[in-house]
Amino acid sequence: MGMFVGLARFELFIPASRSLKAKRQVLRRVVAGVQNRFNVSIAEVAYQNLWQRAALGVSCVSESTGHCRKVLQEVEKAIGSAAVDGAEIVERSIEIVAMDDL
Repeated sequence: MGMFVGLARFELFIPASRSLKAKRQVLRRVVAGVQNRFNVSIAEVAYQNLWQRAALGVSCVSESTGHCRKVLQEVEKAIGSAAVDGAEIVERSIEIVAMDDL
């Protein structure tokens, strides 16, 4: 039995945002929704000072690569559907790392 870490980065474009306050409201809803549905860590990891752009980092730990990938794909769907005000995922990356490889 191994241990695997799933890492994902989702870059969002929020065209309706006209201020950092508006952007943070959108991100709070997205982050809270993901945290409530999935057992993952999620945080804004870049573009904190831009109104219409955000990057979210997500991580999970599991006993299999397949489970990590499935969880992160479900998180991506949740971010896409929770991102209100026309926010959209414009870039994504998902990587699964075996702890034995670290």
